[in-house]
Amino acid sequence: MIKLLTIIGARPQIIKAAAISRAIKNSFSTRIKEVIVHTGQHYDEKMSAVFFSELQIPGEDYNLKTGSGSHAVQTAEIMRLFEPILLHEKPDAVLVYGDTNSTLAGALATSKLHIPLVHVEAGMRSFNKLMPEEINRICCDHVSTFLFSPTQTGIKNLIREGFSAKTNPPYSINNPKIFACGDVMYDNSLYFSAEAKLKSKILESLSISSGQFILCTIHRDSNTDVAENLQAIFKALNNISLSANQPIVIPLHPRTAKAIAANQEDVLWQEIKNNNLIKIIEPVSFLDMIRLESECNLIITDSGGVQKESYFFKKPCVILRNETEWVELVDAGTAIIAGADSEKIIAAYQSLKTASLNFPPIFGDGKAAEFICNEILAAFN
Repeated sequence: MIKLLTIIGARPQIIKAAAISRAIKNSFSTRIKEVIVHTGQHYDEKMSAVFFSELQIPGEDYNLKTGSGSHAVQTAEIMRLFEPILLHEKPDAVLVYGDTNSTLAGALATSKLHIPLVHVEAGMRSFNKLMPEEINRICCDHVSTFLFSPTQTGIKNLIREGFSAKTNPPYSINNPKIFACGDVMYDNSLYFSAEAKLKSKILESLSISSGQFILCTIHRDSNTDVAENLQAIFKALNNISLSANQPIVIPLHPRTAKAIAANQEDVLWQEIKNNNLIKIIEPVSFLDMIRLESECNLIITDSGGVQKESYFFKKPCVILRNETEWVELVDAGTAIIAGADSEKIIAAYQSLKTASLNFPPIFGDGKAAEFICNEILAAFN
């Protein structure tokens, strides 16, 4: 049996981890022992802990409780607290997800102790190094031994950066192996969508009907921490809701809520407050989010994960960023990049709401987690 230490910290990573933990429980429990380390990067109950029970993830074995802080402080604190766990547990490999500070800290601490690193969601690139996530994902990929990419575009990005498509075992940080595996979030979306329809009452609680509302999420600091950008986005949302006469549901990230509170005296925020079609709500559970995504008619977001989920559920998507690591969505015509520009957001919405869209199967077959577990086991046999 091999010991796999999984490090998670932010809400998206907890959700992704559910697919691997489920696969281990159902198919690999006699061959893989999973140890879960939660960094505490997301420490709000609604942003973190609730997902463990809802997604049937085993409870964490360790919680570092690092909390918030600057990028440097948070990353350094995770490394400081994580290293003794690595030395104590002596895992065969460490698994990290995505592109957060938890990912980077886990990757650096692991690689410096010469422990094989597994990166799920490798090869994703926005080609904008001003984004902290871009720095995190590039650094993580280049200290990994096993790189699992959800798409062929990710594989092409890795090869462009010098990774070989034809390495032979034994694999190491100097001889890494890259895989196209499909997306673990697609696994989860397929698995939990039926459960969400049965258990989630979010539409009923908001008095909205399936196919008759827009879903919006905003959380990136480039949007929340720049007053002009946040105002431009909400100006567009206000316009869209009134012109379409449709509700826009906004599960509010704590960072966004704080930014709005700091500017609530502005005329625009008074208009938003008085617009009954703008439904600003608390962060929602995973099952509630799945139901909102699967039953809305369009998604507006700056989240990479929600962009993908729009595709999984065949919904058009307006991207509130100037670039995306999920370029396949833009290439397929199901998503349009609008940034924090009111006119571009409105134009993208107008274009997508009447478009005839196709959603080719670019994110695998819904069995990425099983593929990843099998390949990890094969490498250690």
